[in-house]
Amino acid sequence: MALSVHLKTVTDLRGKGERIAKVAFRGLSFYTRVLENCEDEAAFDETFRWPIASSIDVNEMLEIQVFNYSKVFSNRLIGTFRMVLQKVVEEGQLQVTDTLIDDNNAAIRTSVTIEIRYQAMDGTVGAWNDEEFLESPNARPEGDPFETDVLLSSHQQSPSKTSAAEKALRLRRAGKGVFSAMKLGKARPGKDDHHRKQDEPAVLEAEDLDRKAMRLGGALDPDTISLASVTAVTTNVSNKRSKPDIKMEPSAGRPMDYQVSITIIEARQLVGLNMDPVVCVEVGDEKKYTSMKESTNCPYYNEYFVFDFHVPPDVMFDKIVKLSVIHSKNLLRSGTLVGSFKMDVGTVYSQSEHQFYHKWAILSDPEDITAGLKGYLKVDIAVVGKGDNIKTPHKANETDEDDIEGNLLLPDGVPAERQWARFYLKIYRAEGLPRMNTSLMANVKKALIGENKDLVDPYVQVVFAGQKGKTSVQKSSYEPFWNEQIVFTEMFPPLCKRIKVQIRDSDKVNDVAIGTHFIDLRKISNEGDKGFLPTFGPAWVNMYGSTRNYTLMDEHQDLNEGLGEGVSFRARLLLSLAVEILDTSNPEITSSTEVQLEQAMAVTDNCTGKMEEFFLFGSFLEATMIDRKNGDKPINFEVTIGNYGNEIDGMSKPIIKRKKDGGDGNEEESELLQSVSDEEDADDGEFISISTSAPMKPLITDRNYFHLPYFDKKPCIYIKSWWQDQRRRLYNANIMDKIADKLEEGLNDVHEMIKTEKPHPERRLRGVLEELSSGCLRFVTIANKDQNHSSRTRLDRERLKSCMRELETMGQQAKSLRSQVKKTTIREKLKQAQNFLQKLRFLADEPQHSIPDIFIWMMSNNKRIAYARIPSKDILYSIVDEEMGKDCAKVKTVFLKLPGKKGFGPAGWTVQAKMEIYLWLGLNKQRRDFLSGLPCGFEERKLPKGQGVPSFPPISLLYNKKQVFQLRVHMYQARSLFAADSSGLSDPFARVFFITQSQCTEVLNETLCPTWDQLLVFDNVELYGEAHEMRDDPPIIVIEIYDQDTVGKADFMGRTFAKPVVKMSDEEYCPPRFPPQLEYYQIYRGNSTAGDLLAAFELLQIGPAGKSDLPPIDGPTDMDRGPILPVPLGIRPVLSKYRVEILFWGLRDLKRVNLAQVDRPRVDIECAGRGVQSSLIQNYKKNPNFSTLVKWFEVDLPENELLHPPLNIRVVDCRAFGRYTLVGSHAVNSLRKFIYRPPDKKAQHWSTAAKLMNAYAALANGGPYSHPTGEIVVNMEPEAPIKKMETMVKLEAHSDAVVKIDVSEEEKEKKKKKKKKKGGEDIEEDEPDESMLDWWSKYFASIETMKEELRQQEAAAAEAEEKEEMDMAEGSKGQGKTKEKVKAPKEDKKKKQQQQQQQQLPEAPEKKNKQKIDEMKVYPKELESDFDHFEDWLHTFNLLRGKIGDDDDNAADEDRIVGRFKGSMCVYKVPLPDDITKEAGYDPNFGMFQGIPSNDPINVLVRIYVVRATDLHPADINGKADPYVVIKLGKTDIKDKENYISKQLNPIFGKSFDIEATFPMESMLTVAIYDWDLVGSDDLIGETKIDLENRYYSKHRATCGVAKTYAIHGYNIWRDPQKPTQVLSKLCKEGKLDGPHYGPGGRVKVTNRVFMGPTEVEDENGQKKQTDEHLALTVLHHWDEIPRVGCKLVPEHVETRPLLNPDKPGIEQGRLEMWVDMFPMDMPAPGPAIDISPRKPKKYELRVIVWNTDEVVLEDDDYFTGEKSSDIFVRGWLKGQQEDKQDTDVHYHSLTGEGNFNWRYIFPFDYLAAEEKIVISKKESMFSWDETEYKIPARLTLQVWDADHFSADDFLGGIELDLNRFPRGAKTAKQCTMELGTGEIELPMVSIFKQKRVKGWWPFLARDENDEMEMTGKVEAELHLLTAEEAEKSPAGLARNEPDPLEKPNRPDTSFIWFLNPLKSIRYFIWHTYRWLLLKVLLLALLLLMVGLFFYSMPGYLVKKLLGA
Repeated sequence: MALSVHLKTVTDLRGKGERIAKVAFRGLSFYTRVLENCEDEAAFDETFRWPIASSIDVNEMLEIQVFNYSKVFSNRLIGTFRMVLQKVVEEGQLQVTDTLIDDNNAAIRTSVTIEIRYQAMDGTVGAWNDEEFLESPNARPEGDPFETDVLLSSHQQSPSKTSAAEKALRLRRAGKGVFSAMKLGKARPGKDDHHRKQDEPAVLEAEDLDRKAMRLGGALDPDTISLASVTAVTTNVSNKRSKPDIKMEPSAGRPMDYQVSITIIEARQLVGLNMDPVVCVEVGDEKKYTSMKESTNCPYYNEYFVFDFHVPPDVMFDKIVKLSVIHSKNLLRSGTLVGSFKMDVGTVYSQSEHQFYHKWAILSDPEDITAGLKGYLKVDIAVVGKGDNIKTPHKANETDEDDIEGNLLLPDGVPAERQWARFYLKIYRAEGLPRMNTSLMANVKKALIGENKDLVDPYVQVVFAGQKGKTSVQKSSYEPFWNEQIVFTEMFPPLCKRIKVQIRDSDKVNDVAIGTHFIDLRKISNEGDKGFLPTFGPAWVNMYGSTRNYTLMDEHQDLNEGLGEGVSFRARLLLSLAVEILDTSNPEITSSTEVQLEQAMAVTDNCTGKMEEFFLFGSFLEATMIDRKNGDKPINFEVTIGNYGNEIDGMSKPIIKRKKDGGDGNEEESELLQSVSDEEDADDGEFISISTSAPMKPLITDRNYFHLPYFDKKPCIYIKSWWQDQRRRLYNANIMDKIADKLEEGLNDVHEMIKTEKPHPERRLRGVLEELSSGCLRFVTIANKDQNHSSRTRLDRERLKSCMRELETMGQQAKSLRSQVKKTTIREKLKQAQNFLQKLRFLADEPQHSIPDIFIWMMSNNKRIAYARIPSKDILYSIVDEEMGKDCAKVKTVFLKLPGKKGFGPAGWTVQAKMEIYLWLGLNKQRRDFLSGLPCGFEERKLPKGQGVPSFPPISLLYNKKQVFQLRVHMYQARSLFAADSSGLSDPFARVFFITQSQCTEVLNETLCPTWDQLLVFDNVELYGEAHEMRDDPPIIVIEIYDQDTVGKADFMGRTFAKPVVKMSDEEYCPPRFPPQLEYYQIYRGNSTAGDLLAAFELLQIGPAGKSDLPPIDGPTDMDRGPILPVPLGIRPVLSKYRVEILFWGLRDLKRVNLAQVDRPRVDIECAGRGVQSSLIQNYKKNPNFSTLVKWFEVDLPENELLHPPLNIRVVDCRAFGRYTLVGSHAVNSLRKFIYRPPDKKAQHWSTAAKLMNAYAALANGGPYSHPTGEIVVNMEPEAPIKKMETMVKLEAHSDAVVKIDVSEEEKEKKKKKKKKKGGEDIEEDEPDESMLDWWSKYFASIETMKEELRQQEAAAAEAEEKEEMDMAEGSKGQGKTKEKVKAPKEDKKKKQQQQQQQQLPEAPEKKNKQKIDEMKVYPKELESDFDHFEDWLHTFNLLRGKIGDDDDNAADEDRIVGRFKGSMCVYKVPLPDDITKEAGYDPNFGMFQGIPSNDPINVLVRIYVVRATDLHPADINGKADPYVVIKLGKTDIKDKENYISKQLNPIFGKSFDIEATFPMESMLTVAIYDWDLVGSDDLIGETKIDLENRYYSKHRATCGVAKTYAIHGYNIWRDPQKPTQVLSKLCKEGKLDGPHYGPGGRVKVTNRVFMGPTEVEDENGQKKQTDEHLALTVLHHWDEIPRVGCKLVPEHVETRPLLNPDKPGIEQGRLEMWVDMFPMDMPAPGPAIDISPRKPKKYELRVIVWNTDEVVLEDDDYFTGEKSSDIFVRGWLKGQQEDKQDTDVHYHSLTGEGNFNWRYIFPFDYLAAEEKIVISKKESMFSWDETEYKIPARLTLQVWDADHFSADDFLGGIELDLNRFPRGAKTAKQCTMELGTGEIELPMVSIFKQKRVKGWWPFLARDENDEMEMTGKVEAELHLLTAEEAEKSPAGLARNEPDPLEKPNRPDTSFIWFLNPLKSIRYFIWHTYRWLLLKVLLLALLLLMVGLFFYSMPGYLVKKLLGA
């Protein structure tokens, strides 16, 4: 569907001039080329085509504007032609001649002639023959439709929507030439513009843009200009050719190293009574177990496991990590599963930092899905590949109170409550299976059985989340029908990403895979709120694998298992997937998760789409670079799509049984006949598919490669195939792919612009985002048109909806992002744009396949050699341009590669063949334009029966037009090449291939940075096709770099591609296109980059006059290089004179060369052919430093810094008899950081003045009081432990300032961190007394601060993001408003933070001003990373030697390092400005390196403090290690072996070591951690190396860190022998600064800065003394603000260094916390080392008295009375010491649940207060050599039991109290509720360590059958904590023994065994139970008695009364 406009001529123009026209429709406008010197007629004769997605409305307009073109001023409008398209829509074709109108809508004389055609989507408007348009009387113009000369330096464009900038332009009718190159560049060519030109590559120079901006008169704000696609020449994408892919090697199936490390910390809330849990950790098939913890529901393990793998990434990421908790497993029994959790490794790897840290896994029971949660397991899981480094959060004293729900082990976005779900995978049928048995077997079978059956017995196996399901086996069938469903039950959403579906062949001996497909659940579901559950199909999936030639052993069997890229079609399978969330409360549900197999309904044939006939056409235009191994046999090519075209299977012709009435009967049943029937009716040119080219003998190109003679005759293939019509899926994917390609290309441009520092990358980024947003909206309009045909699956519909939603929001986001792109924010916005790209790529990948991929095989002598695989969507045809495949109807350069494992490594890097191939795939009925994209100028050759049938495909194309060219290749230089020789260098030469010719540059010996400076001329290059197409679409040039070897063949070092700039014979050789510019091309070797090539390429047409017309080659004249032509002037860079100064310091760590030691080394420096040699080191052993420090040389370097050649450093050893040996070399690839640019005076003053103004403004707006002398006062708060990030006024070099440091009285006290305490309203925190504080207090305080800092950084980042969103929303509504808006969220944030803190520290608000602990800086990484490796003036260059290994890991560089050169360099243009050399104290000998210390040997005392190691890699079988420290420095080797720490992976060493060393001989310090072994040698766990020399000489003063405060005694004593005042005066002297001047009132002045601070210091006795030290220290802390010489000084610190093991390069083996102090020996000696020995745990005794119990549940039934009772006893232990458990005596026969005990337990324990852990040492098992130290949380467990005589005791309930924070007990049993134990409500917490004595009632809890917590009793207990000394003073006895005995409990008598006293007990029973009844009976009896008596005595009485007796 398209609108085409052919602009023929514009006539009756006035005057003479250059004309240009612009044609616009729907906001997309095209420019014609500029016609020069037109008089009255301008014959443009150009065609423009708009691909349209929605039909044209009758009211839409076409607009044509004609301009007088001007290079300098804006173009002047001559007139406009507008036309309503109604007539066109009705008729489809129209020719119009009409006059133009001017600005005032008045008609003018000038008229325009155009022809318009419109082809509607439904094809209503008549089709026309392509040729009609082309018959234009004029010769074809050689111009370019959008070429304007302003901008055409050397760049190229691709289409974009009109940018805002252009709209502005259009409004002002401003320069049309101006933006034309920035604009639209190419529209995609349609079929009708064979002669459309592709525009020139254009380089947008900065001046152009600025000129434009000026010309626009400032109408455009530079922040809104955007550039649409302007791409670099290397990515020259043209209309008839596609972009080739440079990287060669398939890295998919290559094994890599992975390490999975899992720490099992603890479990909580395990379901079950009194269990002995063990955790089993399973990764893939490997299992490891933790130790067993006895009788506890919340075991604490803290055990670390490491699993090492060497497998391909796909296999790795599909492995399942399974954590299961097992109850009471031992040697004899396997134990029962409590619950398990599983997740695949890929999920972990995709987390940030590739890890989950301290997360809780929810355990569930797979056997019983109705049961719900079975407990929680706290773990760390990390997955490390090679080169990943994991940032482990700092292991500090973690509090154990965790928010479980908030830290679940689930990826973001997965709900905490996961439900069970059923996954129904329905397997219907398969087709096209290969024959699995060999033909030999087949013949045997045939002979025996006598029938020819299908020789494959297929079944389908599905693997998901560690479970396997299989279908039944269909015996001997190539087209098996299963109709079965496999049902998996798994938690939803599952934490396993892929379902693996495999067709396998069942065989008695071994089953083999036929093909494998992975279903990625992320692609078939959407978790958003408008998302959908996973759903798939019913759809066919295509499976690929090894080739289909059947041998007994298939060498590529791995490919069938899904490893690596399949090289051939194997089969396709029809399947569908549905997911149903289970309602587990439903009683009918089967509760097991076993995989089930059920029957399924078959699906109708047409459910997957209507069967359509597809047509695939291909033409081979070139086959070159054929590897010489295949050069002697004839070669042919085979193309297959599915099984169609596959020769081996004999399945070329499916005969489709069609019902004649066109019904869609068994269209799919294709009966595959062995023979191809030729009796085919040739009506309508029916044809037989031809899928192979004819074999041909290759010809020699050069000694490595051959080519096939496809000169003027190009062979073709064509194949008919039948597939379900699901093109829509591919179309949508294509649209998204194109948007993504364009975005990627644009982002690469931006990166390139930033890298090469081209001006205005932000404008380009704006253009990219603009294109993205319009592309996204375009997708929404096109995809929306999707007709609703029956075969769309649910996934199709849902995917379409979600893609449209995603793209719509992406379009809007891109729009708003565009408006925020500024110079400053460009990097961050680039990152966001990269995220868009990833998302687009993800969305574009279509999970439901339709047409299989196309394979092209190169066959040599019928053997398959190499292949290429082309996705069918890339060559699929559509009438809508956006939907077309990106390579459809284009010439694609394809490199064939070796199949499977053969392609790994160097073998896969050589090109097997380079093909230029043209492909077209589409419906057979759309076949008419399958040739449209071929280069023109050919005749078709057809088979005899196809003669005269227009649509019959040709078998070959005969080209009758050829053009002759000369190719000039300007090879200037290359850099950073691959080291191919053992010397660590190479002898590189380049081989350049173009079409069938190749040439080599000369070989340059021993260099990695060759400057060939050579012009290669290829004469008589013949190209077939039309001349103008060559200009736009030259073939690519391949450049390969080789290393020349004296023997054997040259080694391959890398390859790159380029496109030449083309000049036709009728064009001028003049700017802007010629001469071409040198450009960098990235060289690839396999998948890794291997350097850059600097070169230029031009292709010049040889016209009728022969070569005389070609531009002359003018090289530099002074060079005599014989036959070698140098790169001509105009292309070679412009040079100017530079001076290079080299600082030679010394050589370090030189290894032996050829077994001889290096003795007299020298360094040679070379750059661009000039160089200098260092002085000779006479004796390397004695002194490896150079005697002469600075030397220099002058050299001509290019003006353009990006073209600077590398500088080579080579070290040679001078041996006897004048022999030299190369030791090693280093190439400095970029001199940029060494270039010195003299300061620009004028600019400086301006910036200073501006900054001063700002500072004054700050003062005026309420700064502190002002100073007369222009000193700026900066008020600095004393540094509180951590304050919000406050901005400080940066001080400029030339301003004066007073820096005032207020230190309030309390601040002078030490800084003390707030310990995180939970609860406790009435805890009086005792002030830590100075004597109690030690170095560790300081360390732990500092760690808290570091964590807080990291938290704050995150918060700040989040806040910044929030602010940005606000800005986005606000836009331009005035500044004031925005500010308020921004504040709001900040305040919310603060509130939130405060709330969080209050949860953390309930008592925080009432905190008194606590005493502060002094802190230091804890670096979570190496110190170097914060101080730029201490290379502030002394740089270290690694010297390399030896070949680079071929297993493309560049990490192997470590092994190639043979030493280090220390020195530096300075490059500057000569001459320098005078003022530098005239400065005071300038020493000309040192040039730019003034003030450098001498490099004579110096003695230094090195003091190494090793604090601790974390996360060590286990070295022993038991998963632990016995680490000790080894320190090496020079000849000193300290092994601290006797102090190894048993079985610890997180050992605390707390040691310091002193070594006396002499720099420079001993400057590399190695600190290693070894594992102690009883037998055998000790193993290295990991080591870290520190270059002490760089630290020592650094300006950052890394000798001894500067402490935060100055103290002369106590734990924070100043440890540097030089006091702060001495340090400061030394720094001032070295920096030639004025000062320091100490003034009164605590002030000190250095140059023009004034600092303030306290002036008193306290000694041991509390006496205050006057001192200036605090002042000096203040200056040192702010040294980086001192002008000119200031830099940050290293603070007192602890650094965290990764430990590495050379055997496992790149994978961290743990971390080491340490620091180093250095003291020169010629200065006063330092004091003793600080004591950092680990804190000894303090001995405590905990006495627990169990007084009484109440309401304990009654377990036993009485024999006689059926009465409930319990025999109660209470058991208690301190966590981790179950073996020391203590029991009370038994209270027999409690009938009320009341028990009286008065029993005392005594638990002695060792406790570390800082870490809140109990320390126990015990032997792990009877075989252990020594005791192991464990640290466990301090928790007291009390349990209540029912004692039984003959069976095991019954557990009734328990409670666990964390001694640091547990709820205060209730005062009475009544007030004691369940909440005290569950922690569900906030309760006041107490700590026994503060409270010392606590008494109260606590509940006993247990779980009932429904897993609910219930209270099973209450206990009254008293806890009393004493230190060991106190316990000695007041001893107490166990139980009720002396001393301090407890009285006997008052128990009722029945508690004695009842049969001893039956009467008593019966009385007790009866009375106890029936007392009320008895009382009632008694009362009743009394009453009855009374009544009886009454009646009895009444008559007598009455008689008496009556008788009056």
